[in-house]
Amino acid sequence: MDIILLGPPGAGKGTQANRLVEHHGMRQLSTGDMLRAAVKAQTPVGVQAKEVMDRGELVSDEIVSALIDAELTAMGPQVGAIFDGYPRTEAQAIALDEILARHGRSLDHVIELEVNEDALVDRITGRYTCANCGEGYHERYKRPRVEGVCDKCGSTEFKRRPDDNEATVRTRMQEYRAKTAPILPYYETRGIVTKVDGMASIEDVTHSIDAILT
Repeated sequence: MDIILLGPPGAGKGTQANRLVEHHGMRQLSTGDMLRAAVKAQTPVGVQAKEVMDRGELVSDEIVSALIDAELTAMGPQVGAIFDGYPRTEAQAIALDEILARHGRSLDHVIELEVNEDALVDRITGRYTCANCGEGYHERYKRPRVEGVCDKCGSTEFKRRPDDNEATVRTRMQEYRAKTAPILPYYETRGIVTKVDGMASIEDVTHSIDAILT
C-alpha cells in the first residue's frame, strides 16, 4: 500500500509515519532524508544533487524523481511507501504517478492531517527537548515531573529549535496553503483523499489512519 501524508509542519506527520513504519512495516520516503543519504553515499544522483546545492540552487524535480525511483527499486514490491514532503506541486504529483506506474504501483490513499493554525502555533512554540537525550516536552501539555529535570535521563539542560516561533510557524502555514494544499484537487478527483483531525491526540490520529488503511 502506497500513501501520501499531507499536513503543515508540526501537524504530526513524522510521528504518524514512524508509527506506520513500526506497525505496518511500511517505508517512509522523506525526500530530505533520501537526499542527504544519497549525498553522503556519493551515489550518482547524490553527486549531481550536491553540485546543485553547492551552487545554492534548489534540487530539480528530475533529481528528486530519480531518488524516489531508486528507493522504490531497492524496497521491492512487497513494502508499502509513505511519501512525506513529496509531492509539493501538481507537476510533482504527475511525476510521482509516472514513477509508481513504472514499478507497477499506484497511490492508495492521500491522508491530510488538518490543523487549526492558532492551536498549531501553541503546540509548536511551547515545545522543547532535553539537550542530553532528546526527550520532548511542552510548556503547557507535558512538563517534566520535577521542574527543570528531565524525566528520562535526569539532565537539567533543555533546548528549543530556533525556528519554533510564531512568525516562522505562520509563514510555514502560509507556504503550505499556497504551495502544497493545491495538489489536493488532483487527488480528490480520484476519490483517494481522506482528512484526519491532526489536532486530536496522537493515539486518536493513529486510530483514524489505521481505519483508513484497513
